[in-house]
Amino acid sequence: MGGQTLAESSQVLRQEVLGARRFSNFFWAGISTIGGVGFLLAGLSSYFGKNLLIVSDTTGLQFIPQGVALLFYGVAGSTVAGYLWLTMALNVGSGYNEFNKKSGQVTIFRWGFPGKNRRIELINKIADVQAVKAEIKEGVNPKRSLYLKVKQRRDIPLTRAGQPISLSQLENQGAELARFLGVPLEGL
Repeated sequence: MGGQTLAESSQVLRQEVLGARRFSNFFWAGISTIGGVGFLLAGLSSYFGKNLLIVSDTTGLQFIPQGVALLFYGVAGSTVAGYLWLTMALNVGSGYNEFNKKSGQVTIFRWGFPGKNRRIELINKIADVQAVKAEIKEGVNPKRSLYLKVKQRRDIPLTRAGQPISLSQLENQGAELARFLGVPLEGL
């Protein structure tokens, strides 16, 4: 969860959620673009017999099998890069969590990919919220997330996907939300 704002005399708690526009995604999209275009140009250089690269000369490579392999890697790398750039342009996964005591509603909103599920919006009654659940898994691939336990529904994730937040931040956000909603905090 990103920044939190408490408005209208403690009646509304709104938490912004960061989507795909993270430094790590920009970094990997840039690396994939450079690598994909480099391999693509190297493969095309071997096919046309003309150097299309600035840093090296790949005209001496045989097109079959080396040039074909380079073209394949270039297309694959460029496809991955295109996917990452598109995901960041659309800011997939961004949104907000809004807890409104005045209207008695909890709204979880996220942006998705274009199509019928571009806008993902879950609306529940505050009275149906049973608890705020913290899930902590340590190890090689740590996971630290907050979930909203709602009657007759699956647990709803409240934190962003990707890099886990610190334990102290998770505890503070979970405790603040549980206190605001008047429900227990589970899992800590």
